[in-house]
Amino acid sequence: MGTRAGGRRTGPKCIAIVGPFASGKTTLLEAILARTGAIPRQNPVSSGNTVSDHSPEARAHAMSVEATFATTEFMGEQLTFVDCPGSIEFSFEAEPVLAACDAAVVVAEADEKKIPALQLIMRKLDDLGVPRILFLNKVDKAISGVRDTLKMLQPTSSVPLLLRQIPLRKDGVVIGSIDLALERAYIYREYAESEVAQIPDDEKARELEARFSMLETLADHDDQLMEQLLEEIEPPKDAIFDDLAADLRAGTVTPVLIGTAEKGNGVLRLLKTIRHDAPDAEATRKRLGAPDGNATVVQVMKTIHTAHGGKLSVSRILSGQLADASELFLSNGETAKVSGIYRMLGKDQSKLTAAGAGDTVALGKLDNVKTGQTLSSAKGGIKPLVTLAPPQPVFAFALRPKERKDEVKMSAAIHRLAEEDPSLNLHHNQDAAETVLSGHGEMHLRVVRERLEGKNQIPVEGHAPAVPYRETIRKSVQQRGRHKKQSGGHGQFGDVVIEIKPLPRGSGFQFTDTITGGVVPKTYIQSVETGVRDYLKSGPLGFPVVDVAVNLSDGSYHSVDSSDMAFQMAAKLAMKEGMAACSPVLLEPIMKVEIVTPSDATSKIIALIPQRRGQILRYDARPGWPGWDVVEATMPQAEIGDLIIELRSATAGVATYRCAFDHMAELTGRLADEAMNANHKAA
Repeated sequence: MGTRAGGRRTGPKCIAIVGPFASGKTTLLEAILARTGAIPRQNPVSSGNTVSDHSPEARAHAMSVEATFATTEFMGEQLTFVDCPGSIEFSFEAEPVLAACDAAVVVAEADEKKIPALQLIMRKLDDLGVPRILFLNKVDKAISGVRDTLKMLQPTSSVPLLLRQIPLRKDGVVIGSIDLALERAYIYREYAESEVAQIPDDEKARELEARFSMLETLADHDDQLMEQLLEEIEPPKDAIFDDLAADLRAGTVTPVLIGTAEKGNGVLRLLKTIRHDAPDAEATRKRLGAPDGNATVVQVMKTIHTAHGGKLSVSRILSGQLADASELFLSNGETAKVSGIYRMLGKDQSKLTAAGAGDTVALGKLDNVKTGQTLSSAKGGIKPLVTLAPPQPVFAFALRPKERKDEVKMSAAIHRLAEEDPSLNLHHNQDAAETVLSGHGEMHLRVVRERLEGKNQIPVEGHAPAVPYRETIRKSVQQRGRHKKQSGGHGQFGDVVIEIKPLPRGSGFQFTDTITGGVVPKTYIQSVETGVRDYLKSGPLGFPVVDVAVNLSDGSYHSVDSSDMAFQMAAKLAMKEGMAACSPVLLEPIMKVEIVTPSDATSKIIALIPQRRGQILRYDARPGWPGWDVVEATMPQAEIGDLIIELRSATAGVATYRCAFDHMAELTGRLADEAMNANHKAA
């Protein structure tokens, strides 16, 4: 059994604040900072003046779009809180943060619609092995009782949700809480410390019942406590506190505290639980597998490019000490020199001369360092402690600056944004000559665009990326192509006969020759293939040609005027005339799509797939995910562009999908005409 931390000083802690969208995370952070004196008063989110959500994009959309760090002190100990976005579109922000945090406060409420989002968050904490406290917010507005709410929320958690407090009501209104471990009542006061009171007589039976339930759960991991309960012996309070701390740190329970962040209610009890019971950097270092010893180990949690201070790498110091101008090593042996150490309070920084184990600080000008990397004072570096694997993008648009002079500037700005947000993906589509930016939803990329135009002053244009249509042929043709030109001196002469045939779908392109008697010299056969391949880049319908076989069967040459270029031109002429007679047809890419969705929305998902010309292959329960399904289908790529918007709309923002190319299929009629017209306009 662990020792309670209340009587000893622990190192600085780092606590993530996570939870579904609009559950009150930013409000809770504001309440914590006000209660600990880091800010003079608690500002409502609607004021646009909170420490978190300080970017113009966050305030414009009234939502967190990036992780925000804020360090404060409570009862002589340093605590850094990280407010993580709740929307699934920005959820990857939390990945490098959570790994280096000591614990998480999960902000939830009695809202059944948010259960799938809460389940996603709890599963991520399980995967990373991060202990967590659940803060049941907005208890003053809850209609159902707190224990009924916990029954509703329990399926989201792999470990028991352990109720530590119950609401204290008067005339049906929540006026405070009863602490089941301390056996005290607390009367809420807005934006102030609660008033300690005796448990009212008419609440004692309810308190005893809830307390016994809490002790029973703790006894699952404490044989002595189990014996005391069986023998109806009152366990010592210190032993109960030791169990609460030990079980939280081991991740065998999730303690549940209650409150209303908007009014600052329940915040002090939460802070005390974090101070006394949450693990610190030493436990996090061991969880991540950082080596023992005297080396300084630093884990990078986020990259920020500031307007005037340059690049900042917000980092957790897991062990050792760090001074300004210290030299650190990456795992590949590269060095990085610290130029400035800063404590964070939202967008504000205060300079430090040094930092030590447990501190969460911003390190200046580590230009070659990326989010998620591990730094060490050990020469040559150490093995990375965190592996970041961004999910597959689900939304994209083609991007270009409104003025060509901004192309280089835009490229550099996107590079900085991708450093801040590693889940952004940028690639160049050579076929369509497009720069395509992809991410995790329409809002995700809208914020990127707003930052390009606002923060970076680069007006941009965006549109749906081009679909990689192809074309093929339905019948065979034999065609002669002759290129002859005389303009004084040496002329140009090339003469070929080719056979063009369709191939089975997916065969690609084949070139052969059946030349006999040297009618086309071997030195020019390669030139013919080059000309054919060049033509196939854009066939009669205007798209690259696939699944075609070309055989060079005959031709002629001139001993003086024939050349490599002449035979290339002859081949192109033969292809141009022959392909038009081969019944060309448009092909569109068909993708295999795997959609994950809460089960109560599966019927909606199944209904929308045919509306997008999709075919359902199968659907089933998602293995290991109670209340979730997996729907597999095939769907034209042209229909997938904004699929995620409809999926999220049908599932309270939590569904997502993965897709991969499956096959090419013929496209005819109106849709084919529209695709060809769009291609001609773009050209």
